[in-house]
Amino acid sequence: MKHTDERIPSGDAARVKPVDRAAAETDRDGATVLPFNRYTDFGSHWPVPAQGEVLVVPLGGLGRIGMNWTLYGHAGRWILVDAGIAFADETLEGVDAIIPDPAFLAPIMDRLDGLVVTHAHEDHIGAIDRVWPHVIGCPIWATPYAAAMLERRFDEAGTLSEIDLRTYPVGGSFEVGPFSIRSVRMTHSVPEPVALAIGTAAGTVLHTGDWKLDPEPLIGEPADLDALRAIGDAGVLAMLCDSTNAHKSLPRTSEAQVREAFKRLFAARKGQVAVVCFSTNVARLASAAVAAESSGRQIALAGRSIRNSEETARSLGLLDSVPHFLAEPAHLKGLDRVQTALVCTGAQGEERAALAKLARGDWRLPSFGPGDTVVLSARVIPGNEEAVDKVVSKLRSRGVEVLMGDESFEGAPLHVSGHPGADELRELYGLVRPRFAIPVHGTEMHLTAHARLARESGVEAALVTEEAEVIRLSHAGACVTGHVPVPKLHLASDERGNRVVLGRHGIAAV
Repeated sequence: MKHTDERIPSGDAARVKPVDRAAAETDRDGATVLPFNRYTDFGSHWPVPAQGEVLVVPLGGLGRIGMNWTLYGHAGRWILVDAGIAFADETLEGVDAIIPDPAFLAPIMDRLDGLVVTHAHEDHIGAIDRVWPHVIGCPIWATPYAAAMLERRFDEAGTLSEIDLRTYPVGGSFEVGPFSIRSVRMTHSVPEPVALAIGTAAGTVLHTGDWKLDPEPLIGEPADLDALRAIGDAGVLAMLCDSTNAHKSLPRTSEAQVREAFKRLFAARKGQVAVVCFSTNVARLASAAVAAESSGRQIALAGRSIRNSEETARSLGLLDSVPHFLAEPAHLKGLDRVQTALVCTGAQGEERAALAKLARGDWRLPSFGPGDTVVLSARVIPGNEEAVDKVVSKLRSRGVEVLMGDESFEGAPLHVSGHPGADELRELYGLVRPRFAIPVHGTEMHLTAHARLARESGVEAALVTEEAEVIRLSHAGACVTGHVPVPKLHLASDERGNRVVLGRHGIAAV
């Protein structure tokens, strides 16, 4: 691993009309949608970004939750921000995940200067070890936690020596081709999430990644509001921003509240307690460990990914003040039920995850039954409801009490969202003051709600677009100029756990 129809011209001669608010359509629930004047299907001839513009091409994350890939083009070069997966629903039998087909980036591969990672969630990094270095070989920039998680995956795949993986500090700045990038500390349900202020000669675009404003995140510090304000003061051409909860006002919440709920629950219950969460929610793991210690319980981790996450976080010093977990769940056997606790993977009902095994009575895990409690401390991703219901039903049939993430215990929430509600979005717009808004990370309902909020917050226009559309930003204005062809690949694992691609031409090992 190294550390360290009418073609739209894309040059300065291509005139992009300023936003005409009177002419702009408002047919998507009041969201400003720019008219598609001179819309081009670029085919294999991708546009060449000029010095005076930024081209933005979201390859995923629009009209869905997941598969976040966003290309930025400027001065003839490109960068990619994040390369994640979308989880497949049960209608796609045998499919684990979906990604954009990276082979269709061939027209710009020699001009792709790097991948920049905002944080280590699967919908932002889940495709990287499947695509690098086989199809894409550009350098990868990531914060220490995300870099360590990726390094582990490349090592397991036997490709680590072929990867140019570079680490940048939270809040650090670096150059990638013609792009000057400043990372900004944010908070989310994973260590070290950052926003990216992407500076170019045509202006700055702020890519927020996933975020919220958690006043007490437990792992790391609160979001750097001063840095966001300073970036806004300098001028922001456009902001691509998380839309997950844009449609609802939410109270300001914190991981500290969940820790308090766990402490109360662990102390009150007389049987075994299991917490189920995403493996990268290190603050949630830490809260379970603290709650177990305070209630006199021993605690273990169940699930390979959650153990990898804990080991990585501890190696980076993120868990220095947090009690250690037992080496194996089997070490809980023989203890009184009131003395045991478990943290499991499987919050989305995954058949091979630890929670599903617990529900089936797997002999390698403690046996859960009447008097025991399982806390599903996570949001169910749309499309996974049926899988989650199936696992929850099995647990309840065994007499287990199952508490869902939207419940509270003695007034404290058992789960809090890692995404901003409408009020937090308004606060961010007040700090950054972008000229244009491009809502991302959501279904059309989320995107249009976000666009409406952005317009109310004073942006000149909010662009509700679709995946693989080309958005042109410049001092002259903003518009959607066309579309590039990027079909989707279906990913799966065979019976031996080897990763395969269920592609357009059958099955190929990767």
